[in-house]
Amino acid sequence: MSLDGPRAKSFSGLMPPSIRKIQSALLDWYDEKKRDLPWRASRDPYRILISEVMLQQTQVATVIPYYRRFVKAFPSIEALARASETRVLKHWEGLGYYSRARHLQAAARIIHKEHRGRVPDTLEEILKLPGIGRYTAAAVLSIAFDREHPVLDGNVKRVLSRLFCLAENGRSTGSEKRLWQTA
Repeated sequence: MSLDGPRAKSFSGLMPPSIRKIQSALLDWYDEKKRDLPWRASRDPYRILISEVMLQQTQVATVIPYYRRFVKAFPSIEALARASETRVLKHWEGLGYYSRARHLQAAARIIHKEHRGRVPDTLEEILKLPGIGRYTAAAVLSIAFDREHPVLDGNVKRVLSRLFCLAENGRSTGSEKRLWQTA
């Protein structure tokens, strides 16, 4: 990803040179270090949604084979919406936190019925889906729809805390709120 690429609009406008340098350094680091992950090969909102739900409280290396099998078994919103819960849970088996699979299928049914099979592209609408919180919603909107929504996970918290010399760690409600505002 570069500052001149398709996401360049995210960096438009007047910004202090130090912010520009930080953005450039982070994007350069990402270009060099990013992992080759199967969900990064697609901008399909459905596939991004699946990956983000699977990645909730689960390591990337664990998710990869489950993701591949799941999208093969349920290649579309409609396929997941129409599947039996038993079949969905069978494909989720071993990944843990089975409520995620149930929520994902419930979300697919809502998307199929109320959004004509299209993952909602606004924060307000995507947050209405079961099992979708602020981080997952922002990740899907940012990755699949190129929308400017911050995401805040442990890594982002550490980077923000170090860059802006914050004593925040996100463990308290106030600390979490300040980190979201900084992001």
